Amino acid sequence: MTRSDLIARISAIYPYMHIRNVEKVVSIVINSIVNTLRDGGRVELRGFGSFCIRKRKRSEGRNPKTGEKVIVHEKKVPFFKAGRQLKDMVNGRAISERN
Repeated sequence: MTRSDLIARISAIYPYMHIRNVEKVVSIVINSIVNTLRDGGRVELRGFGSFCIRKRKRSEGRNPKTGEKVIVHEKKVPFFKAGRQLKDMVNGRAISERN
């Protein structure tokens, strides 16, 4: 699903909302997540999952074309961990079936 697909679905569910307002809401949510992660925070959406930043250490790689050694600098990467409720829904289990 793309951002425009998400906006279209939300607009279909809430036809009384103007599409520009739906676009603003989606942008605000996404930007809030990005800004929180950028500032070193963690975002948890109960029942869905959590986003955090993980640091990758400096490492040595190889250029696939030449085979030459290349230094890969330390960097931050976003990480998403799905929540139990999301995992259950994806696997077709009702929430009440959990043990």
